[in-house]
Amino acid sequence: MTASSTRRTTAAHSRLAAVGAIAVAGALLLTGCGDQTEKSGSGGDTKTTSEAPLADKLPQSIRDKGVIKVGSDIAYAPVEFKDKSGKVVGIDPDIAAAMGKQLGVTFEFENGTFDTLITGLRSKRYDIAMSAMTDTKDRQEGIDSETGKKVGQGVDFVDYFTAGVSIYTKKGDDQGIKTWKDLCGKKVVVQRGTVSEDLAKAEAEKCPKGKKLSIEAFDNDQQAQTRLRGGGADAGSSDFPVAAYAVKTSGGGNDFQLVGEQVEAAPYGIAVAKDNTQLRDALKAALEAVIANGEYKKILDKWGVADGAVTEVTINGGK
Repeated sequence: MTASSTRRTTAAHSRLAAVGAIAVAGALLLTGCGDQTEKSGSGGDTKTTSEAPLADKLPQSIRDKGVIKVGSDIAYAPVEFKDKSGKVVGIDPDIAAAMGKQLGVTFEFENGTFDTLITGLRSKRYDIAMSAMTDTKDRQEGIDSETGKKVGQGVDFVDYFTAGVSIYTKKGDDQGIKTWKDLCGKKVVVQRGTVSEDLAKAEAEKCPKGKKLSIEAFDNDQQAQTRLRGGGADAGSSDFPVAAYAVKTSGGGNDFQLVGEQVEAAPYGIAVAKDNTQLRDALKAALEAVIANGEYKKILDKWGVADGAVTEVTINGGK
């Protein structure tokens, strides 16, 4: 999990706030992304039922289907990924399942590359995108963060978690890298369309002559990890929960190490089309309910990411 964190991109000039460390638990192995059209369900009943306390808040079309289709890059452990049996697991699927109980629907996760998720939302392939996606003003307004040009209507976000961005290297070989400035003269691997890629590009523009920062971007974070593991780069960057999970699990904890402090503290948001305000508000109500009943805390505790919890659900809280 890309988010996206990193996936989950913001403009490179957004907040540079450090976040306290959060320990990522779990012994599941990192697994492959799989076919981009493969679907996996997560959540409550297969159709809306009268017993679900918030079912009447949903648009009638979704109540009739009993399904919310979720666009997600399912290769971003521990946020969303496949376990050894092929089941979609992680922070996002667990939160979606808890929300599904409140709404009386199944959240059905459909795999796609991170940088195509908002396009899929615009084309109505998905009802929502939930993929460790950073809520940013650019995304809210449909602005391409690189060109500054309008590329679409934009989306609304229901914010549900907070995370920063981290740098990691091969274990025992940090090459003196502690900050983003230290990447000048080095090669960094990132997931395409993420905050990490934005930060790397911004840093590359500031590097002194003769100390070029080379950037190699991949469709998913696991490909970036593979390149670093094989010696094809000096460092990698991704969202802190993802980087910490890779450090803990890859090679039994012997492949990577975190370096420096995490930066770019920002909210993850569930993306919803601008014209689908009823669904947006239903999701907000469902998330508020699972926070209030304690399920939200149990999920974050399970994955060792309690420090990223939100106490209040906001719409479009990103900057």
